[in-house]
Amino acid sequence: MSRSSRVLVTGGAGYVGSHVARLLVESGYDVTVVDLLRDHGGTGNRWAVPKAARFFQGNCGDPVLLRSLLPHGESFDAILHFAAFILVDESVREPLKYFENNVVNSLRLFSFARETGVPSVIFSSTAATYGQATSDLLTEESPQKPINPYGVSKLMTEQMLRDVFSTGDTRFVALRYFNPAGAHSSLEIGQSRPEALHLVNVAAEAAVGARKKVSIFGTDYPTQDGTCLRDYIHIEDLSDAHLEAIRYLEKGGASDFFNVGYGRPYSVNDVIATMKEVSGVDFEVNTAARRAGDPAKLAADPSKIRRVLGWIPKHDSLKEICRSHYLWEKKRREERI
Repeated sequence: MSRSSRVLVTGGAGYVGSHVARLLVESGYDVTVVDLLRDHGGTGNRWAVPKAARFFQGNCGDPVLLRSLLPHGESFDAILHFAAFILVDESVREPLKYFENNVVNSLRLFSFARETGVPSVIFSSTAATYGQATSDLLTEESPQKPINPYGVSKLMTEQMLRDVFSTGDTRFVALRYFNPAGAHSSLEIGQSRPEALHLVNVAAEAAVGARKKVSIFGTDYPTQDGTCLRDYIHIEDLSDAHLEAIRYLEKGGASDFFNVGYGRPYSVNDVIATMKEVSGVDFEVNTAARRAGDPAKLAADPSKIRRVLGWIPKHDSLKEICRSHYLWEKKRREERI
């Protein structure tokens, strides 16, 4: 970079956004973060934003706010868009909330990018766009048939990326995450929401005594131990994927979509056993009926992102993922983060 590239990170006070914002600052980028924060209807935390980043509290779909972020006539070199609601059950109950925030606000942000000539956009997408798995390892060409409004909202936004930036000079990368987990190695940031979202988070809460037990939903799936298989990815490897994506676009890479996962799924029983091992806590586990819509296996084929972006995971270990998440959850409870 001849100068520090200016990047806008929307949702940069949230779990994934804050980790990526931190990595961008450490990599020499000039970072601006926009986030609603928890007290205004978002899920982010002000303490998670890197101290070296400029911070603005507000809605990423507010054109007045967006235009105020830089002096007149100047623009960002890249936008990384993380600002989204992600709770599947809530999306079923309140679909309009998800379409308004995840789709409409994204459209306004993309319009701002196009109008101001932002050359690169990185979009935080999800494996939920695939719906039920149609193969053991999902490729970027696997059918996308989401089964809930959250997945639909992300797929609609992917389509907007294609259409809005099909002409003009802006290019994009959309990263379809599988199951992010773990915490930053410094233990200064990690997942911090009122409700646990994924199994690793739930198991960590049980290990620190924040919940009484962990439930296994279904033990009769056609898998090795009868429980669901998922592709868990360490949050720092996921952050690295975003850094590789922005560097790819800076070098003139074409717009594209990439899965972000390890392609080596673990079962519910694997995660529970590993969390017990790293924490030394034998928390209670019970079994319950299957949940509607849970596929037996959901895992990425990561060959494309490795080949095209040169992404090389450094933390591909369920034990490391569980240990970092447990230590973060322990610190969070002790320090009331």
